Amino acid sequence: MTTNALGIYEKALPQNLSWEEKFNLVHQLGFNFLEFSIDESDERLSRLDWSRQQRQQFRQAMWRTNSRINTMMLSGHRRFPLGSADPAVREKSLSMMSKAIDLAVDLGIRNIQMAGYDVYYEQKTVQSREWFIEDLTKCVEMAAKKLVMLSIETMDDPFLNSLSKIAHIKKEIPSPWLQGYPDLGNISAWPENNVAEDLENNMDDVVAVHLKDTKRVTPTFKGQFKNVPFGEGDVDFEGCLKTLKRLNYSGSYTVEMWTETAENPIAEIKKAKAFFDNLFTKLNIHQEVIDIKKTEEAN
Repeated sequence: MTTNALGIYEKALPQNLSWEEKFNLVHQLGFNFLEFSIDESDERLSRLDWSRQQRQQFRQAMWRTNSRINTMMLSGHRRFPLGSADPAVREKSLSMMSKAIDLAVDLGIRNIQMAGYDVYYEQKTVQSREWFIEDLTKCVEMAAKKLVMLSIETMDDPFLNSLSKIAHIKKEIPSPWLQGYPDLGNISAWPENNVAEDLENNMDDVVAVHLKDTKRVTPTFKGQFKNVPFGEGDVDFEGCLKTLKRLNYSGSYTVEMWTETAENPIAEIKKAKAFFDNLFTKLNIHQEVIDIKKTEEAN
Protein backbone atom coordinates (compact mmCIF):
# COMPACT_ATOMS: atom_id res chain seq x y z
CA MET A 1 0.00 0.00 0.00
CA THR A 2 1.27 3.46 -0.93
CA THR A 3 0.50 6.32 1.44
CA ASN A 4 1.26 9.94 0.55
CA ALA A 5 0.55 13.31 2.13
CA LEU A 6 -1.48 15.66 -0.08
CA GLY A 7 -1.07 19.41 0.24
CA ILE A 8 -2.52 22.56 -1.29
CA TYR A 9 -0.66 25.62 -2.52
CA GLU A 10 -1.31 28.73 -0.45
CA LYS A 11 -2.30 30.78 -3.52
CA ALA A 12 -5.28 28.50 -4.08
CA LEU A 13 -6.93 29.62 -0.85
CA PRO A 14 -9.21 32.66 -0.52
CA GLN A 15 -7.41 35.90 0.26
CA ASN A 16 -7.89 37.92 3.45
CA LEU A 17 -8.03 34.96 5.81
CA SER A 18 -5.99 34.83 8.99
CA TRP A 19 -3.32 32.14 9.18
CA GLU A 20 -5.39 30.18 11.65
CA GLU A 21 -8.39 30.35 9.30
CA LYS A 22 -6.20 29.18 6.40
CA PHE A 23 -4.81 26.24 8.35
CA ASN A 24 -8.26 25.18 9.48
CA LEU A 25 -9.56 25.46 5.92
CA VAL A 26 -6.73 23.26 4.65
CA HIS A 27 -7.94 20.47 6.94
CA GLN A 28 -11.61 21.09 6.18
CA LEU A 29 -10.92 20.72 2.46
CA GLY A 30 -9.18 17.39 3.06
CA PHE A 31 -5.49 18.28 2.77
CA ASN A 32 -2.60 17.36 5.02
CA PHE A 33 -0.52 20.50 4.72
CA LEU A 34 -0.12 23.95 3.19
CA GLU A 35 2.63 24.97 0.77
CA PHE A 36 3.90 28.41 1.80
CA SER A 37 4.54 31.07 -0.88
CA ILE A 38 7.36 33.59 -1.21
CA ASP A 39 6.64 34.87 -4.71
CA GLU A 40 7.93 37.96 -6.53
CA SER A 41 5.32 40.33 -5.10
CA ASP A 42 6.45 42.92 -2.54
CA GLU A 43 3.82 41.62 -0.13
CA ARG A 44 5.09 38.04 -0.03
CA LEU A 45 8.76 38.99 -0.31
CA SER A 46 8.28 41.02 2.87
CA ARG A 47 7.73 37.75 4.73
CA LEU A 48 11.47 37.20 4.51
CA ASP A 49 11.81 40.11 6.94
CA TRP A 50 9.14 39.01 9.41
CA SER A 51 9.94 40.02 12.96
CA ARG A 52 10.52 37.53 15.74
CA GLN A 53 7.01 38.25 16.99
CA GLN A 54 5.43 37.64 13.55
CA ARG A 55 7.25 34.32 13.27
CA GLN A 56 6.10 33.35 16.73
CA GLN A 57 2.47 34.22 15.90
CA PHE A 58 2.67 32.12 12.73
CA ARG A 59 4.08 29.12 14.60
CA GLN A 60 1.40 29.43 17.25
CA ALA A 61 -1.31 29.39 14.55
CA MET A 62 0.22 26.18 13.17
CA TRP A 63 0.34 24.57 16.61
CA ARG A 64 -3.21 25.58 17.52
CA THR A 65 -4.55 24.02 14.33
CA ASN A 66 -2.26 20.95 14.36
CA SER A 67 -0.87 22.05 10.99
CA ARG A 68 2.43 21.84 9.18
CA ILE A 69 4.10 23.26 6.10
CA ASN A 70 6.11 20.76 4.07
CA THR A 71 7.53 23.20 1.54
CA MET A 72 8.25 26.87 1.00
CA MET A 73 7.82 27.80 -2.66
CA LEU A 74 10.49 30.46 -3.22
CA SER A 75 9.48 31.76 -6.65
CA GLY A 76 10.71 35.28 -5.86
CA HIS A 77 13.96 34.44 -7.66
CA ARG A 78 12.09 34.92 -10.91
CA ARG A 79 12.22 38.67 -10.17
CA PHE A 80 15.69 38.55 -8.62
CA PRO A 81 17.44 35.66 -10.40
CA LEU A 82 20.67 34.00 -9.37
CA GLY A 83 21.98 34.31 -12.93
CA SER A 84 21.29 38.00 -13.50
CA ALA A 85 23.83 40.11 -15.39
CA ASP A 86 23.38 42.79 -12.72
CA PRO A 87 25.65 42.15 -9.69
CA ALA A 88 23.22 44.01 -7.43
CA VAL A 89 20.39 41.66 -8.44
CA ARG A 90 22.58 38.61 -7.84
CA GLU A 91 23.48 39.95 -4.40
CA LYS A 92 19.79 40.48 -3.70
CA SER A 93 19.02 36.91 -4.78
CA LEU A 94 21.62 35.52 -2.36
CA SER A 95 20.30 37.71 0.45
CA MET A 96 16.79 36.40 -0.26
CA MET A 97 18.01 32.83 0.00
CA SER A 98 19.82 33.49 3.27
CA LYS A 99 16.65 35.03 4.74
CA ALA A 100 14.49 32.22 3.34
CA ILE A 101 16.67 29.58 5.00
CA ASP A 102 16.47 31.37 8.35
CA LEU A 103 12.69 31.76 7.98
CA ALA A 104 12.36 28.06 7.13
CA VAL A 105 14.30 27.14 10.27
CA ASP A 106 12.14 29.40 12.44
CA LEU A 107 8.87 28.08 10.98
CA GLY A 108 9.83 24.41 10.91
CA ILE A 109 9.88 24.17 7.09
CA ARG A 110 12.37 21.57 5.89
CA ASN A 111 12.22 22.02 2.12
CA ILE A 112 12.64 25.19 0.04
CA GLN A 113 11.48 24.77 -3.52
CA MET A 114 13.55 26.88 -5.91
CA ALA A 115 12.44 28.16 -9.28
CA GLY A 116 14.77 26.62 -11.86
CA TYR A 117 15.50 29.78 -13.85
CA ASP A 118 18.94 31.18 -14.58
CA VAL A 119 17.10 34.36 -15.58
CA TYR A 120 13.49 35.01 -16.49
CA TYR A 121 13.07 38.61 -17.62
CA GLU A 122 16.62 38.92 -19.01
CA GLN A 123 18.31 37.37 -22.03
CA LYS A 124 19.73 33.90 -21.40
CA THR A 125 23.44 33.50 -22.09
CA VAL A 126 26.27 31.12 -21.28
CA GLN A 127 27.26 33.68 -18.66
CA SER A 128 23.81 33.68 -17.04
CA ARG A 129 24.14 29.91 -16.67
CA GLU A 130 27.57 30.29 -15.08
CA TRP A 131 26.34 32.90 -12.62
CA PHE A 132 23.39 30.66 -11.77
CA ILE A 133 25.65 27.69 -10.97
CA GLU A 134 28.09 29.89 -9.05
CA ASP A 135 25.34 31.43 -6.91
CA LEU A 136 23.40 28.17 -6.51
CA THR A 137 26.58 26.66 -5.07
CA LYS A 138 26.58 29.43 -2.46
CA CYS A 139 22.90 28.80 -1.73
CA VAL A 140 23.48 25.08 -1.19
CA GLU A 141 26.35 25.82 1.19
CA MET A 142 24.09 28.16 3.19
CA ALA A 143 21.29 25.60 3.30
CA ALA A 144 23.58 22.73 4.30
CA LYS A 145 24.78 24.62 7.36
CA LYS A 146 21.17 24.87 8.61
CA LEU A 147 20.14 21.36 7.40
CA VAL A 148 17.47 22.78 5.07
CA MET A 149 16.77 21.02 1.76
CA LEU A 150 16.81 23.01 -1.49
CA SER A 151 14.80 21.40 -4.29
CA ILE A 152 14.77 22.73 -7.85
CA GLU A 153 11.40 22.67 -9.60
CA THR A 154 11.15 21.51 -13.19
CA MET A 155 10.00 24.66 -14.94
CA ASP A 156 7.87 26.29 -17.61
CA ASP A 157 11.17 27.36 -19.13
CA PRO A 158 13.64 25.34 -21.20
CA PHE A 159 16.58 26.06 -18.87
CA LEU A 160 15.61 23.36 -16.32
CA ASN A 161 12.48 21.69 -17.63
CA SER A 162 13.25 18.08 -16.68
CA LEU A 163 14.67 16.06 -13.84
CA SER A 164 17.48 14.97 -16.16
CA LYS A 165 18.63 18.58 -16.50
CA ILE A 166 18.42 19.03 -12.73
CA ALA A 167 20.50 15.86 -12.31
CA HIS A 168 23.18 17.43 -14.51
CA ILE A 169 23.24 20.52 -12.29
CA LYS A 170 23.53 18.22 -9.27
CA LYS A 171 26.69 16.72 -10.79
CA GLU A 172 28.15 20.23 -10.91
CA ILE A 173 27.04 20.87 -7.30
CA PRO A 174 27.15 17.49 -5.54
CA SER A 175 25.29 17.77 -2.25
CA PRO A 176 22.56 15.83 -0.44
CA TRP A 177 20.97 19.22 0.29
CA LEU A 178 20.19 19.87 -3.40
CA GLN A 179 17.44 17.77 -4.95
CA GLY A 180 14.61 17.88 -7.52
CA TYR A 181 10.95 18.88 -7.23
CA PRO A 182 9.19 17.65 -10.39
CA ASP A 183 6.09 19.47 -11.56
CA LEU A 184 4.20 16.83 -13.55
CA GLY A 185 2.52 19.52 -15.62
CA ASN A 186 5.73 21.28 -16.57
CA ILE A 187 7.57 18.07 -17.48
CA SER A 188 4.61 16.87 -19.54
CA ALA A 189 4.31 20.11 -21.51
CA TRP A 190 7.72 19.85 -23.21
CA PRO A 191 7.69 17.56 -26.26
CA GLU A 192 11.32 16.51 -25.79
CA ASN A 193 10.53 14.92 -22.41
CA ASN A 194 9.54 11.31 -21.85
CA VAL A 195 7.84 11.80 -18.49
CA ALA A 196 8.00 8.18 -17.31
CA GLU A 197 11.68 7.81 -18.22
CA ASP A 198 12.51 11.15 -16.62
CA LEU A 199 10.95 9.96 -13.36
CA GLU A 200 12.49 6.47 -13.58
CA ASN A 201 16.00 7.73 -14.29
CA ASN A 202 16.01 10.36 -11.56
CA MET A 203 13.79 9.02 -8.79
CA ASP A 204 16.60 9.20 -6.24
CA ASP A 205 16.55 13.00 -6.61
CA VAL A 206 12.80 13.49 -6.03
CA VAL A 207 11.80 14.98 -2.67
CA ALA A 208 8.29 16.31 -3.51
CA VAL A 209 5.90 16.43 -6.48
CA HIS A 210 3.65 19.17 -7.85
CA LEU A 211 0.28 18.26 -9.36
CA LYS A 212 -0.67 20.74 -12.08
CA ASP A 213 -2.31 20.43 -15.48
CA THR A 214 -0.80 22.06 -18.58
CA LYS A 215 -1.18 22.19 -22.36
CA ARG A 216 1.74 21.02 -24.46
CA VAL A 217 4.23 23.20 -26.29
CA THR A 218 4.01 22.74 -30.08
CA PRO A 219 5.74 24.40 -33.04
CA THR A 220 2.81 26.84 -33.23
CA PHE A 221 1.83 27.10 -29.55
CA LYS A 222 3.97 28.22 -26.61
CA GLY A 223 2.05 25.98 -24.23
CA GLN A 224 -0.11 26.87 -21.25
CA PHE A 225 1.50 26.36 -17.87
CA LYS A 226 -1.01 27.95 -15.49
CA ASN A 227 -4.75 27.97 -14.86
CA VAL A 228 -5.57 24.83 -16.83
CA PRO A 229 -8.43 23.04 -15.01
CA PHE A 230 -7.51 19.51 -13.97
CA GLY A 231 -8.54 17.03 -16.61
CA GLU A 232 -8.72 19.66 -19.38
CA GLY A 233 -5.01 19.71 -20.17
CA ASP A 234 -2.56 17.23 -21.64
CA VAL A 235 -1.08 15.70 -18.48
CA ASP A 236 -1.60 11.94 -18.14
CA PHE A 237 -2.07 12.05 -14.38
CA GLU A 238 -3.16 8.42 -14.14
CA GLY A 239 -0.03 7.28 -15.96
CA CYS A 240 2.27 9.57 -13.97
CA LEU A 241 0.83 8.56 -10.61
CA LYS A 242 0.93 4.89 -11.56
CA THR A 243 4.61 5.29 -12.47
CA LEU A 244 5.37 7.04 -9.18
CA LYS A 245 3.56 4.33 -7.24
CA ARG A 246 5.55 1.60 -9.02
CA LEU A 247 8.73 3.50 -8.12
CA ASN A 248 7.63 3.44 -4.45
CA TYR A 249 7.38 7.20 -4.16
CA SER A 250 6.28 7.91 -0.58
CA GLY A 251 6.83 11.68 -0.46
CA SER A 252 4.19 14.38 -0.61
CA TYR A 253 2.08 15.73 -3.45
CA THR A 254 1.00 19.36 -3.67
CA VAL A 255 -1.95 20.52 -5.75
CA GLU A 256 -0.82 23.75 -7.40
CA MET A 257 -3.58 26.26 -8.16
CA TRP A 258 -3.90 30.05 -8.37
CA THR A 259 -7.54 30.46 -7.37
CA GLU A 260 -7.08 32.90 -4.46
CA THR A 261 -8.82 35.67 -6.44
CA ALA A 262 -11.40 33.43 -8.15
CA GLU A 263 -15.10 34.05 -7.64
CA ASN A 264 -15.37 30.88 -5.55
CA PRO A 265 -11.92 29.52 -4.64
CA ILE A 266 -13.29 26.87 -2.29
CA ALA A 267 -15.49 25.37 -5.01
CA GLU A 268 -12.50 25.22 -7.38
CA ILE A 269 -10.36 23.52 -4.74
CA LYS A 270 -13.09 20.98 -4.00
CA LYS A 271 -13.27 20.06 -7.70
CA ALA A 272 -9.51 19.57 -7.81
CA LYS A 273 -9.57 17.48 -4.64
CA ALA A 274 -12.32 15.25 -6.05
CA PHE A 275 -10.30 14.82 -9.25
CA PHE A 276 -7.31 13.45 -7.35
CA ASP A 277 -9.41 11.51 -4.83
CA ASN A 278 -10.83 9.54 -7.76
CA LEU A 279 -7.38 8.86 -9.18
CA PHE A 280 -5.93 7.86 -5.81
CA THR A 281 -8.82 5.43 -5.28
CA LYS A 282 -8.44 3.95 -8.76
CA LEU A 283 -4.68 3.45 -8.33
CA ASN A 284 -4.89 2.31 -4.69
CA ILE A 285 -2.87 5.28 -3.46
CA HIS A 286 -3.83 6.20 0.09
CA GLN A 287 -3.72 9.75 1.39
CA GLU A 288 -2.24 10.27 4.81
CA VAL A 289 -5.01 10.38 7.40
CA ILE A 290 -5.98 13.83 8.70
CA ASP A 291 -6.32 13.53 12.47
CA ILE A 292 -9.43 15.69 12.89
CA LYS A 293 -9.77 14.80 16.59
CA LYS A 294 -6.25 15.96 17.28
CA THR A 295 -6.89 19.13 15.29
CA GLU A 296 -10.05 19.85 17.27
CA GLU A 297 -8.20 19.26 20.54
CA ALA A 298 -5.49 21.69 19.43
CA ASN A 299 -8.15 24.33 18.93
